Amino acid sequence: MSKLVDQLAHGHVLVSDGAWGTALQGRGIEPGVCPESWNLDHPEVITEIADEYLAAGAQLLTTNTFGACRLKLRMYGLEAQTAEINRAAASLARQAAGDDRYVLGSVGPSGQIIMMGDISERELSTVFEEEVIALEEGGCDVCLVETMMALDEAALAVRAAREHTSMEVVCTFTFQAMPDGSYRTMMGVSPTDMASAMLSEGADIIGANCSVGSRDMVKIVQELRRAAPSAPILVSPNAGQPVRSDSGEDVFPETPEDMAAVVPDIIDAGANIIGGCCGTTAAHVGAIAEAVSNRRPKA
Repeated sequence: MSKLVDQLAHGHVLVSDGAWGTALQGRGIEPGVCPESWNLDHPEVITEIADEYLAAGAQLLTTNTFGACRLKLRMYGLEAQTAEINRAAASLARQAAGDDRYVLGSVGPSGQIIMMGDISERELSTVFEEEVIALEEGGCDVCLVETMMALDEAALAVRAAREHTSMEVVCTFTFQAMPDGSYRTMMGVSPTDMASAMLSEGADIIGANCSVGSRDMVKIVQELRRAAPSAPILVSPNAGQPVRSDSGEDVFPETPEDMAAVVPDIIDAGANIIGGCCGTTAAHVGAIAEAVSNRRPKA
């Protein structure tokens, strides 16, 4: 299989999968249970979710490892199983994806803030190195450093993948709308700042995920494209901003049809890969895939 960036260089728009947390909640995972522990305890469920996303049209499958770094697993007493959990997740995804679809090893934020003195750069580098090595050992093609907010932490994760694996590297940040109409992370990083910094660190693909719905993601992609005219861009919006239902539950309001309707604008803004984040399901992925198949980027 060719490299992901080579596929994108040919003008293809690819479809990624949807939310793993949402899928696990739909299958009864209890609050307080480590989602990544299901890679070992319920592999059949992980495989079922993967198969649903692939059947819906996903060409890229992410691993159930968003919170699988040693620092986060420590909260569940699972830190000694860090490598095992990551390898298992990657292996399950690889088996489901086969040889003709890409497996992206998800590496989420550590929950530690370097500038606040929570952890040193060297310590955090070691944490990321352990995770990315295990993901590659399990069969990942690509490392997906995702939902980042701070440039220093994201840079360490990207470097870990670049220096300790042969995987291609995607890096996405999560941006929120500001009162002035701009977009920033919680640490004040703009899409322009992120694009320049992560490409300098060696990321092959940049992008954005989470926090906002499809329409806001169009504006974020436009800024990323202005900042990086030739870089491939991956986006995974939420199914809208969550609202509280009458029963007290948070509900994501964008339907599969709602998200599909914005796909042409996301492509025209410059996106090369489109998936879904919080609140999205296999139905959302299917609608996105259909919209992508009917639309190509403007010449």
